[in-house]
Amino acid sequence: MSYRRVCPSDAATQDAGAAFAAVLRPRDVVLLSGALGAGKTTFVKGVARALGVVERVTSPTFTMVRQHAAHNDQGITTLHHADVYRVNSLGEVLDLDLGELVEEDAVALIEWGELAATVFGREVLTLEFAIDASDEEARRIEVGGAIDAVRASALAQWSDA
Repeated sequence: MSYRRVCPSDAATQDAGAAFAAVLRPRDVVLLSGALGAGKTTFVKGVARALGVVERVTSPTFTMVRQHAAHNDQGITTLHHADVYRVNSLGEVLDLDLGELVEEDAVALIEWGELAATVFGREVLTLEFAIDASDEEARRIEVGGAIDAVRASALAQWSDA
């Protein structure tokens, strides 16, 4: 089954991120892929808001990883937001120790995640972002990866919204 959501605006993309936060569990790794401007950081802002992050969320393109304290009822206390766009090799991805970021009570959202996919194997959620060809303001988000029955139910609700 495919889980997809169309977002007609930046606000809708943030709302999709906020709704997606309900799918997350501690120790999750989410790989976000898509072209520049496809909505990855905007989506992460929504996830952060729903997880109770109070500080401003910006793209970690130059710092590569930003850590945010989260306050929610899901048991997630830290949101790691990474961007591996500037990474040139798998060795550099390994040097970032992204796998070590996800301790018991954290989640990691990694932009340009296709570059880091081999580090994490199959136990990740993947989100593919695309700009709608007929409306440059609209974004399509498709979810794949390690989806169990509980998440499938939550994702079915997310994609219908």
